Amino acid sequence: MPREIEIALDDLPLCTRCTGAPLLTARFPHSWQNAEDNEVTGIREVALCPQCDRGTPAADELLALFAVDEHLDLANAETFAALTDVWLEETQQRTVDLQRLDLELEQWQQGDL
Repeated sequence: MPREIEIALDDLPLCTRCTGAPLLTARFPHSWQNAEDNEVTGIREVALCPQCDRGTPAADELLALFAVDEHLDLANAETFAALTDVWLEETQQRTVDLQRLDLELEQWQQGDL
């Protein structure tokens, strides 16, 4: 079954991690198993932020494309599509870092976040 992915390049919301300006957002179907082992489906949205997403090969390559080619056109559309596909594959596999979440919860409860 093909997955439907919506890519946006204009009128983007601010990055939820740093409030900076992302370069693109992607929305795609997402599902998980809940505590009762039932599948829960929904939509997940991710942003490619030049500040927050540095450090993974897929994001770095896509960020480099935007740094070199400020605009998308027919000359770089195929490269953009290939790099975006790799970035999305990596992004869709990412899970919550429970240790970081626990640390941030503790910081928030102490008023440090």
